[in-house]
Order: sequence, then C-alpha cells, then structure tokens
Amino acid sequence: MRDPHPPSPVLDLDRAAHAVLGRLTQGLSPASFLLAYLDWAVHLAIAPGKQQALVRKAVQQWLRLAELALPSTGPAKPCIEPLPQDHRFDDPAWCQWPFNVIAQGFLLTQQWWHNATTDVRGVTQHHQDVVTFNARQALDMLAPSNFLATNPEAWDATCNELGLNLWRGAFNAAEDLARALKRDHGTSEPADFAVGQHVAVTPGQVVFRNDLIELIQYAPTTAKVHPEPILIVPSWIMKYYILDLSPHNSLVRYLVGQGHTVFILSWRNPTAADRALGMDDYLQLGPVAALKTVQRLMPGRKVHGVGYCLGGTLLSIAAATWARDGQDGLATLSLLATQTDFEEPGELSLFIDDSQLTYLDDLMWEQGVLEGPQMGGSFTYLNTRDLLWSRLVRDYLLGTRQPLNDLMAWNQDVTRMPYRMHSEYLRSLYLHNDLAHGSYEVEGRPVALSDIRVPIFSVSTVKDHISPWRSVYKLHLLTGASLTFALVSGGHNAGIVSEPGHAGRTYQLHTRPEGDKYMDPDTWLNTAGHHEGSWWSAWQAWLVAHSGKLGKPPAMGNVSKGLPPLGDAPGQYVRVR
Repeated sequence: MRDPHPPSPVLDLDRAAHAVLGRLTQGLSPASFLLAYLDWAVHLAIAPGKQQALVRKAVQQWLRLAELALPSTGPAKPCIEPLPQDHRFDDPAWCQWPFNVIAQGFLLTQQWWHNATTDVRGVTQHHQDVVTFNARQALDMLAPSNFLATNPEAWDATCNELGLNLWRGAFNAAEDLARALKRDHGTSEPADFAVGQHVAVTPGQVVFRNDLIELIQYAPTTAKVHPEPILIVPSWIMKYYILDLSPHNSLVRYLVGQGHTVFILSWRNPTAADRALGMDDYLQLGPVAALKTVQRLMPGRKVHGVGYCLGGTLLSIAAATWARDGQDGLATLSLLATQTDFEEPGELSLFIDDSQLTYLDDLMWEQGVLEGPQMGGSFTYLNTRDLLWSRLVRDYLLGTRQPLNDLMAWNQDVTRMPYRMHSEYLRSLYLHNDLAHGSYEVEGRPVALSDIRVPIFSVSTVKDHISPWRSVYKLHLLTGASLTFALVSGGHNAGIVSEPGHAGRTYQLHTRPEGDKYMDPDTWLNTAGHHEGSWWSAWQAWLVAHSGKLGKPPAMGNVSKGLPPLGDAPGQYVRVR
C-alpha cells in the first residue's frame, strides 16, 4: 500500500512547514480563508450599489436601536427576533433595559454582517459561504451572552449566590485547563459509562476478527427469529456502541428483542502505524469481510444491510459492487444519516477545497493519523454557539456542569483516522463526488448506485449538521429502487438514537415505489405523513415486511467452519483508546 503522494525533498519540506502551521491553526488552511476574503473584499469594493445599500441598512438599524434605547412608559417592542435555533436570549431578563438594547444591538449587527457577506455579485458560492460562516463565528464569540457584564442571567446568579457561581466556574475552568495541559481531551473512561459494564452491554460474542474489525453476533432473546440476519456497519469515525448505548436506548437490543439476528462491526482504533490503510482496505476488511462471515455462519440467507453515517456510504459502495458483480447477498439496504451524494454536504463543505485538503493532508502526513480531538474540534467549530460558547457560559459564568449522559460519554470516546484513508475519502467523496457521478472505482472498475435493486430504507434527521437531510435525500436521484425515506426529529446522533417512548420524537415517512417518478424534497415535505413517536417502530415493520417466516435462532459462531466465538461482546477493539 503506497503513499498517495510519493516523497520528494521539496514536497517533504512543504509538508513539514504545513504540519507546523497546522498545529497552530487546528488544521485550517490560512490560504483557503485568505482567498475567500480577497474574493469577497475585492468584489465588494467595486460594488457601489451594494455599499450604499449597506450604509442605508446601518442607518436604519441605528435609528431603530436608538428608539428602543429611549425611556418608555410601556414595554419596548423588539427591533428584531432571534433566529428560531438561537436560544441565547430566551430568558425574560433579556427583555429588561439595558440588556434588551444590548441584545437587540447584537442581533442587528449580526443581521447587517449577514447582508454584507451575502449577495455580493461575482463572489464564488464557496467563498461567500466561507466568509459568511466566519463572520458568524466571530460574532458568536463576541455575543453579549458570553460576558458577565452584559449577561443578565449571569448577573442574577452572581447576586443571588453572592458570587459562588463564579467560584464554582473558576474551579471548572481550572479543571478544564489541567486536562488540556495533560492533553487529556476526555479520553479517560467515565466511571458511570464504562464500556461493557454500563454501555455496550447487550449479550453477544465476537465471532470474527481481522486487522481492522471485530464482528459481533448478538445472542437471541426470542424463541424464534426472522431468517434474514441484520448486518450493521457503523462509521469508522465513531465507536460502534452508539447503537448499543444503555439498555433502554440500545438499537441493537431493540432489534434483538424484535426477533432479529444482529451482527455489527466494531472498527479498530488505528494508530500512526496504520497510516497506509486506504478506502479499499476499509471496504474489503470491513463490510466485505463481514458479509462473507455472516454468509458462512448462515448459508443461503440473504442479509439486511444497515449502515450508519459514513459506514452507510461504505456499505452503499459495497452494495453497488455486489450488484455490479452479480452477487445477490442483500435482502434490503437501510441507510441511517448517510450521504451518497456529497455535492451539498452542508457546512462541512467550508473545509473542502484543494487548498484545505492539501493542508490537512500535510498535517496528517506527519502525524500518520487524524487525532480524535482534532476531528472533534472541527465538528465543534461548525456550531460554536451551542457546542462551545453556551457551554462556557454555563460552566464558567453560571458555575454549573451539565450532567454527563451516555451519549455525551460516547462522544468523548474519540477515534482516529489513518492518513491515506482520510485523504482518499475526502477527495473522492466530498471534493470530487465520485460515487454520485459513477466514477468511484472498486477493483479498477467504477460502481454505480443505480445498479442497486433491493428495497432501501433511508433515515435522515431534521437538525443534522453532518449529513443534512436534503443532501441525504439526493439518493432518490441515484437509484430507481423502492425507497422509503424517513425524516426524523433531532440531530445526527440523537435523532438516530430515538427509542420508543422517548418524549417529543416525531417523524415523516413516505415510500417511492420502484421505478416511480422523482419527487423534489419540498413536495416530499408536504406529502409525507406525520407520525408521533420513534421511527424505530416504522423501520421494524418495514424489515418484517421484507423478511421470511420466523424460525429457530442460529448458533453463536460455528466451530466446524472455523468461526468459534472469540470472546464476549463488546470485544477488544472498542476498548482501544
């Protein structure tokens, strides 16, 4: 397995320089951002009409704010309302003078900068998105809610508790600083959410192991099971047990309890020694090896393939390959928060261009892997308002820590990605969109999702910043197979981990029959039925409709076929940090 970028003295010097800078910039390319700002600034400088409109907008906003700031006998009407997803100013204290003026001034400034960075003629869409995003990030950092002097909630807490909230906040800050100095980014296992003791506790056996995966088979809990096993392929950028969290919200436990035989891949956490592992290695050692193992254990049975996030993308590639080569091992294909067309991958696209990927390549070339905290930092950067600043306000100004739950503990259990694989999937999928274009190659030949004929169940979530639902929906354009699409409440993780009985869960569901006409996403929103509760129940009914009659559960592993149980679930690989 060769390095995708062969070494040379000149190239190695450039890589070393980029790697040093990359540590300072958290892997973000200065050149990429500079080009975006130059594109925007130059076009704005030669747009007098846009400049005049911005001046008029600023004058109007200042006049409205001045009117709000004047003494009044009655309650002042707000100049502007926060965006629906912005909850920083929900507390009634923000309606009192002078904090109402401060909050309204910030929101008007935020609106003005949005107008200034958008609709500047001649700016490329990518550069506009980068400038708009960074302007919003800078303003979120300066929001009045982040500072004691301008946050009425923090003032009230300080007065009511005689400053004890700030004392607790100082201890919280000291604790976080000590962890950062030790470079411990939450990598120690939380005592209340130990893997194999509190989470990932569904009984099962490891029945196969290679250099990259362990395959876990779960023990049946029903007298009879459906003949078709379920094979789950999680993303390699996460530990598999998000689908086997606590007993009450474990998707694996739910499926087993509904009479399904469940297998799941547990990816090994790679190290710098695995830098040369590529996408093809992940395909062959992952879903391909797992399917062969399941077929050896349960010969003659077709499999319900299930993929989550990038694991679903990889499973889609495998399914297209099997369809291309005439292999019909799948009964159905279920994709959870999975993109197959990456033309519009949401705000992740801000970090996807040649400059950024070259810079990131060089950082990973030196390290050998992308470290978990670096990857986590990128996702935090996409939503600093909720994932960073609101947390700092809560922890340091209010002096309260949000209690750790199983999903938060899982999120701290970070993973790494090998240099070569990370470079290949970012370039082939995100930058060039090869899979959607039919130019992604497996074993030297391209694969096409249009070859997939088995029924598909695709799930997306309303608040997904990683796999936006309209991007996931594009699967309708790539296959003519029967496609059931579910849009569920929640985000990328919480929307998927949405067990029956979870309060406030809703979903929309609609099936496009095989060969039927395309329906655009807006029409789909107005057409798909609305349902209360968990999408798990609807998916389970769909799986049953595509399964055979109940029968005797299979054995755990198969000694005669060289597949003896290798140890209890959750296995060894999931414990590697």
